[in-house]
Amino acid sequence: MRRSPLLVAALAATLVGCSSTEPSGEWSLVWSDEFDGAAGTLPSAANWRFDVGTGWGNQQLEFDTDRASNASMDGSGHLAITARQEAFNGSAYTSARITTQGKQEFRFGRVSARIKLPVGQGIWPAFWLLGSNITSVGWPQSGEIDVMEYRGQEPRVVLGSVHGPGYSGGNALTRRYEMQQARFDDDFHEFTIEWQSDRIDFFVDRSLYHTVRRTDVPGDWVFNQPFYLILNVAVGGTFVGSPNAQTRFPQVMLVDWVRVYERGQ
Repeated sequence: MRRSPLLVAALAATLVGCSSTEPSGEWSLVWSDEFDGAAGTLPSAANWRFDVGTGWGNQQLEFDTDRASNASMDGSGHLAITARQEAFNGSAYTSARITTQGKQEFRFGRVSARIKLPVGQGIWPAFWLLGSNITSVGWPQSGEIDVMEYRGQEPRVVLGSVHGPGYSGGNALTRRYEMQQARFDDDFHEFTIEWQSDRIDFFVDRSLYHTVRRTDVPGDWVFNQPFYLILNVAVGGTFVGSPNAQTRFPQVMLVDWVRVYERGQ
């Protein structure tokens, strides 16, 4: 999710008409959150914690809170992360950013979420991972895997990226996936990585569209360590720009589930 506004289009290749592929080998579910709680309840404290604050190095405009009005169950089997236009702690918007840091960490496997995305200029949702050693080594040495990030002004396009030392921000290894007819705010879609010791494959609805191999990165390969998960909806920031008069609030990202699998022997 960390971005500079530079060179995204130049670095990204738009793919259309990718063939569908099922996961290779046998996969065993090792962790999931199905978000089946009662309406208004917070995400499971055993799985998730809230990052409370603003900016996050991207000049984001929202203040991320730990309130149910910004992140809670909708009572229909979904987590709703809701960006609102409201004055709060000096910011003009609120939203939420939840992570599994210190609670659930993963090393390799199939990491997947089924999500319906919001829409609008300046809306920036993401499903991503950060290296668990970020507090000791900093970013980008920790590594970052963006399973899905999205600019609300481009409702047919999502991006998959990896960031590391020498290939971060606007120099991330990024690829676009573009839908020709449907839009990502119309319905739920699955966003997935298959993560191995020497490569990371990116999928939308089980269509493979991006592969990053260890030999592709211009710096250290920092993806052989535990990572934690993040779900958030940013408002504004360097990657998407500010909302405009056409942006409607509230905007909601609905998460049906998040699942992590291990490959069987």
